[in-house]
Amino acid sequence: MKKNLVFALMLLAGTTFAQKKVTTSGSISFDATTPIDALPKADNKTVIASLDTKTGAVAFEAIMKNFAFTNPKIQQHFNAPNWLDSEKYPKATFTGSIVNLKGVNFKKDGTYNVDVEGDLTMHGETKKITTPAKFVVAGATITGTTDFTVKLDDFKIDGPAVGAGKVAKDPKITVLVEFK
Repeated sequence: MKKNLVFALMLLAGTTFAQKKVTTSGSISFDATTPIDALPKADNKTVIASLDTKTGAVAFEAIMKNFAFTNPKIQQHFNAPNWLDSEKYPKATFTGSIVNLKGVNFKKDGTYNVDVEGDLTMHGETKKITTPAKFVVAGATITGTTDFTVKLDDFKIDGPAVGAGKVAKDPKITVLVEFK
């Protein structure tokens, strides 16, 4: 199944091999901590991502059950039907593009600050987002990072922990991908 997902992302990313970059080891961090509870933090280090350096197309896919929490009980709640319902909605995806691609030279070492715009789909809901991102080119490696928040209400995610203030209503999402 993982091979099929990588192949699909490669097709989505562009038309020539030299312009497409794909990784299966990107990471997404989820931080929904609040003053009441510092435990709702998780990392997913099995994110599939693609970048087309010619068109600026970017995409990622994260399997929800691959988010790891330090507390197994929180992980169980995270995947439960009254929270993210990972059985029914097994993945989160993003497809979009770099808005200001002309300011990036993927063939030249440097740090490039850009805006990325696209559709984030999670929990069966799709919302358009725009977020600042940074690409660092160092030799043959391109590293991309971004931080943004999502409003759980926008994705129809609610549960007792959110209502009780134990989980932030607008968790911070951090994405880190490295293309070689």
